[in-house]
Amino acid sequence: MSTNFSNSNAVNLIPTSAIVVVSVYIAAQLLSDIGSLKIAWVAGFSVDAGTFIYPLTFTIRDLIHKQLGKTAARTVIFLAAVINLFMVVFFQFAAWLPQDPSWGMGKEFATILGPVWRIVIASIIAEVISELIDTEIYHFWVSRITRKYQWARVLTSNAVSIPVDSLIFCWGAFGFTLPNSVVWSIFFANVIVKGLVTMVSLPGIYLVKEKEGPDVARQPKTSEHVE
Repeated sequence: MSTNFSNSNAVNLIPTSAIVVVSVYIAAQLLSDIGSLKIAWVAGFSVDAGTFIYPLTFTIRDLIHKQLGKTAARTVIFLAAVINLFMVVFFQFAAWLPQDPSWGMGKEFATILGPVWRIVIASIIAEVISELIDTEIYHFWVSRITRKYQWARVLTSNAVSIPVDSLIFCWGAFGFTLPNSVVWSIFFANVIVKGLVTMVSLPGIYLVKEKEGPDVARQPKTSEHVE
């Protein structure tokens, strides 16, 4: 008995577009966490710089969910959390290493990339909880409401998960260490920026094909078409 299973068939099990989307999701998570170490002043609001990238992860997560299913989306969320944690542990290790005397930037490196653990933990907790909420709302929408109007599933899931993420992160990272007014300023700036990024990224949901099967939707298709 022989098994006819070529490498090309194995590769075809995962579309190239899915590999790209998962990679972009992980990259956006890492970049946003690094950016969050800086609190900027934009249009009268205090805002962490990671806010300008992180909102994309919600729509990218929706792309993963759409193409690979709910289980894959959950797996990628937890994988991103583990990689983020590994990243900050590595930065801590790199900052701890004795520096070459000719370099002379050890303090600067440690100040910028040496992790602030409260910010790191708050960020990871906020990401996992909000992205899991996003997953459940997205799945409920496509399995119980409709598969039409794909932009609506992104808008609805993001409308809930973004404020949850911002609330957990802002108060977990900065609560009772910064003035309450500053924390709320960071929160509202986060929600506003993330909302704007969501609106810009909505068309992205049409970039990949819908996964068929019980992991995505159980609705009869009948005459309903996807828009």
